Amino acid sequence: MIRQGIRLVRGGLLALLLVYAQVGFTQSVAFDGANFKGNKNATLTLIEFADYQCPFCARFSRETFPQIERDYVATGRVKFVFSNFPLERHHPYAFKAAEAAQCAGEQRKFWEMHTRLFDLQDTRYFNDWSHHAQMLALDVTKFMQCLDSQATASKVKNQLANGESAGVKVTPTFFLGFTESNVSQIKALQQIMGAKPYITFKEAFDGLLSTQR
Repeated sequence: MIRQGIRLVRGGLLALLLVYAQVGFTQSVAFDGANFKGNKNATLTLIEFADYQCPFCARFSRETFPQIERDYVATGRVKFVFSNFPLERHHPYAFKAAEAAQCAGEQRKFWEMHTRLFDLQDTRYFNDWSHHAQMLALDVTKFMQCLDSQATASKVKNQLANGESAGVKVTPTFFLGFTESNVSQIKALQQIMGAKPYITFKEAFDGLLSTQR
């Protein structure tokens, strides 16, 4: 009984330490220029820094995000922000893919291009930018001009710099915090690294949302 009591006390102390460590994390994260889904004034903001050639990012996009979108984004509780973080050293087409998504966004097709790039990541079509534009019924001429624009490259570089300032090293990396109205940054209270399963995000969302009730 005494040993069992000691184990319970130790377990309780460990739980308290974990809660303390989680609450103690704060990180200012900017996302100016990034695209978002959901209610702009949602209680929580989840920022993803990702690379279109990253296989783990593609897995999150295909397997985990649809559940998050259904349960939290579509219901207005979470704003989802996607910020480009191309790792060119490992993924030679990642930066151009980020530009392609930005340029599709100029024609109101960012999320369609976003999904398409992840879905076709391992195919021969991945870096056929004009083909993507045609399949999404974009104005191909305007799209290709945008793709060659320094202004577009600057937008991607700015998002990359935001990630570097936040300490991002790997993709995908997520930051979660309370939404600040009309401000393109959050004070992140939690960081999630890697393509974690849906339950990891659910527990993080529910934990912070419960503090607002």
